[in-house]
Amino acid sequence: MIKRETFVDDILKEIKEIIDQMVPREAKIADVEFEGPELVIYVKNPEAIMQDGDLIKNLAKILKKRISVRPDPEVLLPPERAEEMIKQLVPDDAEITNISFDPSVGEVLIEAKKPGLVIGKNGETLRLITQKVHWAPRVIRTPPIQSQTIYSIRQILQTESRDRRKFLRQVGRNIYRKPELKSEWIRITGLGGFREVGRSALLLQTNESFVLVDFGVNVAALNDPKKAFPHFETPEFRYVLNEGLLDAIIITHAHLDHSGLLPYLFRFNLFDGPIYTTPPTRDLMVLLQKDFIEIQQSNGIEPLYRPRDIKEVIKHTITLDYGEVRDIAPDLRLTLHNAGHILGSSIAHLHVGNGLHNVAVTGDFKFIPTRLFEPAANRFPRLETLVMESTYGASNDYQMPRDEAEKKLIEIIHQTIKRGGKVLIPAMAVGRAQEIMMVLEEYARVGGIEVPIYLDGMIWEATAIHTAYPEYLSKHLREQIFHEGYNPFLSPIFRSVANSKERQDIIDSGEPAIIIATSGMLVGGPSVEYFKQLASDPRNSIIFVSYQAEGTLGRQIQRGLKEIPLIGEGGKTEAIKINMEVHTIDGFSGHADRRELISYIARVRPRPERVITVHGEPQKCLDLASSIHKKFGISTRAPNNLDAIRLK
Repeated sequence: MIKRETFVDDILKEIKEIIDQMVPREAKIADVEFEGPELVIYVKNPEAIMQDGDLIKNLAKILKKRISVRPDPEVLLPPERAEEMIKQLVPDDAEITNISFDPSVGEVLIEAKKPGLVIGKNGETLRLITQKVHWAPRVIRTPPIQSQTIYSIRQILQTESRDRRKFLRQVGRNIYRKPELKSEWIRITGLGGFREVGRSALLLQTNESFVLVDFGVNVAALNDPKKAFPHFETPEFRYVLNEGLLDAIIITHAHLDHSGLLPYLFRFNLFDGPIYTTPPTRDLMVLLQKDFIEIQQSNGIEPLYRPRDIKEVIKHTITLDYGEVRDIAPDLRLTLHNAGHILGSSIAHLHVGNGLHNVAVTGDFKFIPTRLFEPAANRFPRLETLVMESTYGASNDYQMPRDEAEKKLIEIIHQTIKRGGKVLIPAMAVGRAQEIMMVLEEYARVGGIEVPIYLDGMIWEATAIHTAYPEYLSKHLREQIFHEGYNPFLSPIFRSVANSKERQDIIDSGEPAIIIATSGMLVGGPSVEYFKQLASDPRNSIIFVSYQAEGTLGRQIQRGLKEIPLIGEGGKTEAIKINMEVHTIDGFSGHADRRELISYIARVRPRPERVITVHGEPQKCLDLASSIHKKFGISTRAPNNLDAIRLK
């Protein structure tokens, strides 16, 4: 450890000498330090650096590091006084709605309905704010729906800023430590999600570094930890955790089967390093993890982790936008690309060594445009190995075209409403719910739907997070929101259900209605409560719009069971008769179907030398791997969990 610290100090000494030569003396450099994947220059006079627009760019080119310039903490105006000053400097017409501070990065976030007025002509007002308060201003448009999740995350980062800065410095020194050995090989081990759907976890190892891609939980198998958790017993993983050698965890997206077990690692002090993901994924996974705790408690189950463990996840998360390149270990460089699956979902591209090998892990992805997102990215600087999902990888896994799926959805809704019934759509709060909302909103706008659409569970909060990140949405939605001035998420047809009493009123009402409720697989959540009381009435319909995993209540209903035992009031088991109509519309899935998967391989550039199929039932992974090999002549594998594959 001493050798590593000495090496980092020596590097910083050399870097400081270069910076001293290039940065004007008026900037008054206070400190230079690695913080996370960035080199941070603290100055007492930030304006002196801002005057030369190319200075930081030139420094980054010479030092080959991502550089941030921050005000020295000593010169920062106290937050209360800084807030007063900002309100004096910014015109009232800007309509500032919130000002929050992040001392760990010396940044003040200014939310305003008219952000252009906060920025000012040619950035004039921003420069004035910097001069007067010294905090680095970041301006965003006020989200149309306030998110409690985003607010609480900001509060945590603000109150824990001292620990956060200490953590970032530890991470930076770990990233830029002296490599013990030159990178000569790379291998991956499947800890979960190989030839199965659920508990995704992939361990990537070089002779210098260890990184996890995803760490999920199989919610449908919680009664059997051997099937619910990734394989902790794997010798190399156990060794990595015990010795504290895990450099980083990368989360491709927020769904629990990819992020749901992260807090568990912090509960048992198994990890204390950085988590890399996009800003929306951080917010959404926190939302889903909190909901997971609540569902377990409501079902009388001891939660796998506590709220304070989720707080540790927040403190340890470093967010990256699409396309940002960051060093995350001495021999690993990470870039996240759009995956088109849910808000903030990403394909993780890893550049290993000095050009030794390049790996892309798709996570879950979609390769056609949807109402919410653009198709997954398919161009990379270099690519030798592609690890891709196979959820719909079998030769007959063709989803209904999106326009046909929308027509079928509307048709079923009309038929159900006509006979006085209610439509229950179990949906994942993140992704499928918003996709269905956009379809129904457009149809309602032309007068096609006149009944209320109820959103139950955490769908409204998840939607609020969507509205906070419009830059991650499709071009069409962005144009609607910014250029046409209309936000479809705010349509009056949507009504959020606040509590169980409102839920019961909807069920008891004799009026037709559309109900979108979590969870999407009927594994806990309000959708189960609706199902219990609506299932016996033949006027009602249930429409499945997302994948139903093996072992879930949703999969059992899909298979045509007419009676299902469920635990009712007082803990007694009661038989639920299923007389309602049962429909499945697979065209809304956020996963690529067989056609898209093959198309992706045909269009990905550069074409990989090897494709590894994961995240699918065994036959689907095997079928897809075999078809890719036959069609493209690419080496393929469909490994099992616990298999280790050497890539180089």
